[in-house]
Amino acid sequence: MNLFKLSWKYLTFRPLSTGLNVLLLALGLAIITVLLLIQDQFEKKMNQDAAGIDLVVGAKGSPLQLILSSVYHVDFPTGNIAMEEAQKISRSRLVKNIIPMALGDNYQGYRIVGTNHDYLDLYQVQFAEGEPWKMPFDVVLGAEMARQSQMKVGDTFEGSHGISEGSHDHEEHAFKVTGVLEPQGNVVDRLVLTSIESVWYTHDEADSTESESSHDLFHQPVAERGFPQTEQERELTTLLLQYRSPMAAIQLPRMINSGTGMQAASPSFEMSRLFELLGVGISLLQGLALILIGISGLGIFIALYNSLKERKYDLAILRSIGASRMQLVMLVFLEGLTLTFLGAVLGIVLGHGFLAGIISVNDQGVAASLNPWVFLQDELWILVFALGVGIVASLIPAWSAYQTSIAKQLTKS
Repeated sequence: MNLFKLSWKYLTFRPLSTGLNVLLLALGLAIITVLLLIQDQFEKKMNQDAAGIDLVVGAKGSPLQLILSSVYHVDFPTGNIAMEEAQKISRSRLVKNIIPMALGDNYQGYRIVGTNHDYLDLYQVQFAEGEPWKMPFDVVLGAEMARQSQMKVGDTFEGSHGISEGSHDHEEHAFKVTGVLEPQGNVVDRLVLTSIESVWYTHDEADSTESESSHDLFHQPVAERGFPQTEQERELTTLLLQYRSPMAAIQLPRMINSGTGMQAASPSFEMSRLFELLGVGISLLQGLALILIGISGLGIFIALYNSLKERKYDLAILRSIGASRMQLVMLVFLEGLTLTFLGAVLGIVLGHGFLAGIISVNDQGVAASLNPWVFLQDELWILVFALGVGIVASLIPAWSAYQTSIAKQLTKS
């Protein structure tokens, strides 16, 4: 007797009931799959993007906003800070390294970041072609940005004011691509990197003959390390700091927050707070998923139990032609396990598909760096959990099948 074939025949005899139970279970497991994928990759990406950055200094405002805008480039900057104040911090004995940044423009939604070559070293980038910027308006493209824009070394483009699409273009100054980076798997993939001077000159008045943005400076090399040299009062957006010693983690933030007009924020601390806040939403979604799985398990139980009541005569016939009580029990369990196995497989596939859909409509944010087709070991536990639901849902129907009496059922007929 082929129990697998027989159990499948019973399931396909009621396709609507079987399909509904499979779909309910699949939806619950899909939610859990999406949460697993996002939680695993999101935390890894966020930690990877902030690696090597001990402290972020910027204008007063929300510390979390400062971190999101300066490290992950997904929020609006809190404002600008005077370069003179920034240089004072760089001379502190508590600072090992400091990377200045100037933000404010974008190209098709991809942010243009003015910085120096220390930023490239921070993320240990590799060039697919070309070289770093050396002159004003030279730019280096992240791999994802280059792929989406289809630009290569030697191409030119005009940036737009602001950090999101829809603003007016800076038509006076065209950027020239001097390098394209290899895929890094971090925030650099989505950026357009250039010198701080390029950002300054872009915002200077085009017709000013005495400003530092006059054409004679366009042909002078930019500062590749440290702060740019200037005789004017200039502003920066943010500073990325590395501590010289563990003592700096205690003294430096307090000194900046209380003794200057700037604020200091720790990426690790702020991201821990963010994950804690997100944890509430994740818990709610997990609760919803468990409710769906519970309803599905109840549906499977009811389907098996009602089906069993209608098949008492069939089971008695099976017993009369040689099937043992344990074979009937196995038949019921196979039906339950088949339902939950199908639901688990469909749920995992749907979960990856949902995440792929989220990424497709958010191709420039943090979600764009996620990979929807990475399969985690934890997903095997989803399968085990689903099969466990099938076993529990089949216990009472299986016991009822075990107690099937040949004489009683055949006499009724």
